[in-house]
Amino acid sequence: MALTVLNVAYPLAPVSPDAVGGAEQILAALDRALVEAGHRSLVIACEGSRVAGKLLATSAETGVLDDAAKARAQDRHRDAIARALRLFPIDVVHLHGIDFPAYVPEGVPVLVSLHLPLDWYPPGTLCPARDDLWLAPVSAAQAATAPAGARLRPPIPNGVDLGLFAAPHARRRFALLLSRVAPEKGVHLALDAAHRAGLPLLIGGQVYAYREHVDYFEREVALRLDAERRFLGPLDLVRKRRFLGAARCLIIPSLAAETSSLVAMEALAAGTPVVAFPNGARPAVVDDGRTGFLVHDVNEMAEAMRRVGQLDREACRRAARERFSSEQMVAGYFDAYRQLARLGARPQRAAS
Repeated sequence: MALTVLNVAYPLAPVSPDAVGGAEQILAALDRALVEAGHRSLVIACEGSRVAGKLLATSAETGVLDDAAKARAQDRHRDAIARALRLFPIDVVHLHGIDFPAYVPEGVPVLVSLHLPLDWYPPGTLCPARDDLWLAPVSAAQAATAPAGARLRPPIPNGVDLGLFAAPHARRRFALLLSRVAPEKGVHLALDAAHRAGLPLLIGGQVYAYREHVDYFEREVALRLDAERRFLGPLDLVRKRRFLGAARCLIIPSLAAETSSLVAMEALAAGTPVVAFPNGARPAVVDDGRTGFLVHDVNEMAEAMRRVGQLDREACRRAARERFSSEQMVAGYFDAYRQLARLGARPQRAAS
C-alpha cells in the first residue's frame, strides 16, 4: 500500500544529500527512497533544506544557536507538524532529532530514530508509555547501552548508497577527516597525529554557531592548521566522494561513543581504510588490521596513518558491500512504517 510518511528533522540542521550530520543524511536517503518507491514523502526541516518529496520548511535560525534559538525552532516545528497533520492523511511521523519530546505529536503513529548516544537523551525519554511510539536504535552496539527499563525496538542499522562511492580515483598522500567541528569530535587530536606522522590532513566539516563549537575551533583547531593541514569547510556530496576516493585514509578521532559511523561506511565503500578510536559502534564497522586500524591515543593514530598503505583496499570495498548497503537500511525502515501504519489505521481512512 502507498504510504504518506512525515519525516521531521532536528530543527537547527538543514537536510540534503550534502548535509554534514549523519541524521540529516539518513533522513535525506529515506525521503528519496520513499519517492522512488511511489510513496508520498513529506519533510519538515529548516530553510536551506533540499528534499526529493515535499518540503514543509520552517524558518532557519541565523544567529547564535543558544537555548532561546532552540526553543524558537522547536515551537516552529511543533506548529508545522500540527499543520501537516491537518492537511495530509499522514500514516507515520518519523522523528530524527534528539529533542523530539518537545514536539512529538499525539494521535498518529510515531517512529523515532535514536541517532545519538542513548545517555545524551533526556531522562525518561527511552521509556515511552504509548504503544504507537516506537524508538529505533541505529546499531546493535548502541542498543546494548540501553538503560534498564528502556522500551526500544530492534535496531535498524544505518547504511550508505554504495554506488555513489564506487568510482575509482587516483590515490593521493593526504589523510582525510569529515566531521562536525565540536569538542567531542576530537579534531585537534587528528591534527596532532598528522603533525607527528608528517602527513597532510584535509578537514571537511562545519562549525555550527554554538558558542562552545566556535570557541573550540578558535582555541584548539585553528592554531594547529598550516599549509599541509587545512580546514576546507563543508563538502558537498560530489566533493566528498572525490576526497574519500583519493585519500590515503579516513581519520575518525571522535571521543564520543558513536552510535554508528556513516562516514566510515562511505570510506570503506570507496576502498579507503579508516583509522579511528574504538568508541561506541566503531569496532562493528572497522575490522582492525583488515579495513583499518583501531587506535587508543595520538601516537598510535600517527603510526596507523603511516601503516595504512599495507591494507587491501578491495577488502574495504568488500566489507562495505556485504554489510553496509542502504537497501538493507531502507527495507528495515519501510517494514517499520508498514507495521506502524497498520497499527494506526483509522476507520475514516478505510471508509474513504
